[in-house]
Amino acid sequence: MKTHAIARACALVSLSAFAPATVVLAQEAPPGMGGEPTSGKRLDRVEISGRNTDSELRRRAPVAKQIYGRDELDKYGDTSVADVLKRLPGVNVSDGAPRMRGLGSGYTLILINGDPAPPGFKLDQLDPAQVERIELTKGPSADQSAQAVAGAINIILKEAPKMSQRDLRVGAGYNINHPVPSATFTYGERFGPVSVSVPLSAFQWLQEMKSTTERSATDVGGDPVVAMQHGKMRNWGHGFNSAPRATWKLSDDETVSLIGFAQKGYWNNSVRLTQDAVYSDGTRLDDNADNQGTWQMLRANLAWNNRFSETQKWELKAGVQDAKNHIENRTRPVDDPVEALLDSRDRSLTQAGKYSHILGEEHTLTVGWDFEFRKRDEIRNTLVGGEEQLPGLNGENFGARIRRQAYFIQDEWEITPQWSTYFGLRHEQIVTTSRGVGTDARNSSSVLSPLWHLTYKLDPKGRDMIRASITRSYKAPELTQMLGRYTLNSKFQKPDGTNDEFNPDRVGNPSLKPELATGVDVSYEKYLTGGSLFSLGVFHRNISQLIRNVVTLDAPTALVPFPRYVIRPMNFSSATTSGIEMELKGRAGELFPSLFEPKLPLNLRSSVSFYRSRVKAVDGPDNRLDQQQPWTANLGFDYRFSSVPVTTGANLNYTPFYTVRQTDRQSVEYSRNRGLDVFAQWMVSPKTSVRFSANNLFPLDARAETQLPGDQFYATGRGLKPWFQLNLEMKL
Repeated sequence: MKTHAIARACALVSLSAFAPATVVLAQEAPPGMGGEPTSGKRLDRVEISGRNTDSELRRRAPVAKQIYGRDELDKYGDTSVADVLKRLPGVNVSDGAPRMRGLGSGYTLILINGDPAPPGFKLDQLDPAQVERIELTKGPSADQSAQAVAGAINIILKEAPKMSQRDLRVGAGYNINHPVPSATFTYGERFGPVSVSVPLSAFQWLQEMKSTTERSATDVGGDPVVAMQHGKMRNWGHGFNSAPRATWKLSDDETVSLIGFAQKGYWNNSVRLTQDAVYSDGTRLDDNADNQGTWQMLRANLAWNNRFSETQKWELKAGVQDAKNHIENRTRPVDDPVEALLDSRDRSLTQAGKYSHILGEEHTLTVGWDFEFRKRDEIRNTLVGGEEQLPGLNGENFGARIRRQAYFIQDEWEITPQWSTYFGLRHEQIVTTSRGVGTDARNSSSVLSPLWHLTYKLDPKGRDMIRASITRSYKAPELTQMLGRYTLNSKFQKPDGTNDEFNPDRVGNPSLKPELATGVDVSYEKYLTGGSLFSLGVFHRNISQLIRNVVTLDAPTALVPFPRYVIRPMNFSSATTSGIEMELKGRAGELFPSLFEPKLPLNLRSSVSFYRSRVKAVDGPDNRLDQQQPWTANLGFDYRFSSVPVTTGANLNYTPFYTVRQTDRQSVEYSRNRGLDVFAQWMVSPKTSVRFSANNLFPLDARAETQLPGDQFYATGRGLKPWFQLNLEMKL
């Protein structure tokens, strides 16, 4: 009977993404099952107990959020947080950067323990074993940065343990040629009032993919043809990271925490290409290249918490961060080879504080501030055939600075047992400066963010609720976008000539202003007694001062004496984006009581999201925001066998083919994408387990094609391969 149940689940999980409401509403929560909030526990509005399930934490949150704890983090044996995020509803990952609601990475705020992640922080190199849970928030709150147009991903690192801890996970991954190792060891101990945790992760990677390049061209006789190249791209390297933490409990109400983070890695990339035929001299194809580099990041945060009474609490924080990157690029064309060396350094200082006061039985008032100073320095040396490429710029230091000051106030108001609301007001002032050869600039802007969240519980126990919010958020330009350094395209590496529209030079824009967004979110959430849930939400954003990379044909200058195409970021236009998001997950017997036994150890999960957007300065159709797919779906299950201590499961993610019209002259077509992940875990003993996982099974080749008028196009493709992982986990 259980075998048939699993077969039925594989079919029903795909249907549940599209017709969840009727299924979930078929079973009501019986009374008196516990978990309902009780009156009089005023501190519940400012603290959430870690003993609750993910669904219970989500239900009790004052604003709409999704919460994923240790079960989700451990399930597939992932060695990076980026692999975990790509399976979460409404999230996709591109080049290691997570994106919510189909929007670019800059629209999603990444937080570490509630603080903005520093520049250069790599989620694809953070081991999930160092994380306690992940929280996805769709609308910003006043006590966190308002740089969250699409939403925020808050990664909560593990707390220092209350008892001794010795955990070890060793593994091997395979993509090509031979396995590569990884390991994570966590040491935890308590010394009187001080708790210490030191996790250390080391890893290697070796991956290979096929590559293709196509573009419109002419053959040696001058006739139009499609020029093609085929080859391989190989990536390999190694690194480590650690997030040590110490917590000193001065009293029952006062604690001091010191949290560090260290990350260092060495990477290599090799590209080998072969063209399919001989083309005219004007056809510029990609060249073979060898790239290598290192990165490192050091971060330290100090936090002091003091609860003066049952109704008053202070929290003060300060942090310092230093990140360095070194990149060596060697491009090998038939004629003059190009060698580029880039050294960059990002440093930041942060200081924040907030005071919370519970007023009577209904209000929790919080006021606070958030200061940040960030700077980036960049030095580039480029040689073409041994000669300096742009003598006036080679070796010069280009820099950018951001100074941000924020003040906020918020009130969590429990109006009645069924109605609660959240009012917030946050003001941020941003001052940016950029300097370099002829590029000194200063820019100042401010953002006032009013925030309102409303929750209505359809029943007093809070099993069915409606959430709504109206928020103001923004997206600040990245420091790299503001650097005014002029960089020649590697295919047209000499300034004494022209380039083409597919291969523009690059320059930053020190005058960029933040994008501003006004948003509305409405969602319905239903929680069942066994932890299952269903949610349906809609959202809309109006975006002004949209930043987009624009290609223009620039006139000759003293630096480049010929007209050349240049791509630069600009405050391009205004835009709108809307969407519908559905999620269903839980025990099969609770979601489908007429089809599955109540105690069947089978969990189902599914989500589907639909997105629409429009950039007003570009004529339709397909004038959507960059890389925002029209829809995406996630389907998955996991099953625990009763005869043997084995749990297995699978997850399928899919996005369709779509086109983005970036300007009136340029469009980009993106291929469909499919990702299938499977896992199996064997519990050898209560303290030892073995987990096998396979990611990206049966992948589709990825392809992006840029199109211009006159049948001109340029396309790149990648043939992806699966990744296999075997892990041994032990609690020593």
